[in-house]
Amino acid sequence: MKNYLAVLLITLLCSCSADNKNNVPSEPLPDNRVKLTDAQFKNAGISTGKLERRSISELLRVNGVIDVPPQNKVSISVPLGGYLKSTQLLPGMHVAKGQSIAIIEDQQYIQLQQDYLSTQARFTFTESEYNRQKALNQSKAVSDKIFQQAEADYKTQKIALKSLAEKLRLIGINPDYLNENNLSRSINLYSPIDGFVTEVNVNIGKYVSPTDVLFEIVDPTDIHLALSIFEKDINELKIGQKLVAFTNNDPNKKYNCEIILIGKDVSADKSIEVHCHFEQYNSKLIPGMFMNAEINIESDSALTLPNEAIVSYESKQYVFVSKGGNEYEMVQVQTGNSENGITAVILSDAGKYEAMDFVIKGAYSLLMMLKNTSDE
Repeated sequence: MKNYLAVLLITLLCSCSADNKNNVPSEPLPDNRVKLTDAQFKNAGISTGKLERRSISELLRVNGVIDVPPQNKVSISVPLGGYLKSTQLLPGMHVAKGQSIAIIEDQQYIQLQQDYLSTQARFTFTESEYNRQKALNQSKAVSDKIFQQAEADYKTQKIALKSLAEKLRLIGINPDYLNENNLSRSINLYSPIDGFVTEVNVNIGKYVSPTDVLFEIVDPTDIHLALSIFEKDINELKIGQKLVAFTNNDPNKKYNCEIILIGKDVSADKSIEVHCHFEQYNSKLIPGMFMNAEINIESDSALTLPNEAIVSYESKQYVFVSKGGNEYEMVQVQTGNSENGITAVILSDAGKYEAMDFVIKGAYSLLMMLKNTSDE
């Protein structure tokens, strides 16, 4: 009986000892780690990958206005002044090169034509007299002084005739076809380019001086985009660099451009003007229109991860590192530029992480499990 009691006591003690050993709690994980069961791992859809070193472009956002080169913008004035007799121009109208756009009249046009024809008649006489005196002088029939006077009169009339002819051409009258039967008190103004009227500054009957601008015409087929780039960013740009531009009214419509000129002068607001050419003309783009632009700037190589690998919590960014055995550690990072679903990450001790596996899918599931466990 005593032996039976002893065996029973030993058995109970051993049983209690085994139960106490199995009930010893395991060591808790740090607050920044989470361990998954096989079922949780499967449901979370986790996959891992390593850091990749690559160059990511920085997106420089700037703005500017549509402009035209000087040769594509013309201010129309009257070289000798006069009264506007007629015009049909309105802002926005299209005009063709060589098209008559206005008629100007003034009595000085009549006087100029009269002076030309009178000078032409005198020149014909002096030319004949010069030729006659030249022949006589060669035969010593007249003195050198008389010949020299005839030569001076001839050259004077020739200069006056040439001068008046150029004045006539300046106002659009061809002196070669001018005679006493076709004198005119009016002249026509013609468009020097194909384009659109942007300004009309006169009305019928108004007197305009040579310094007054009657009309402005713009040829928009060679428009370009003038961007304002801050001084700190100018060294990142180069001739031939591509960019996209868009308007505020239609930001989804992108226009491809190329940098053709970088200014050399810094303005008062520390910006430099950069001119860009549109790769394809669009009639919706009008000179003076405001536009935004985005320029990709190549940066130095950096360690990168897919965007899906980075999670945000309390205004900070984190990634998860695999510790093996379905255990993951949350590590805080700083993020850099992003491009095509890839983001540069900055780690406090990047060297020790380059060979580790990072969670690139399922990172948010780990964050939810980790924070739910911390709250319990």
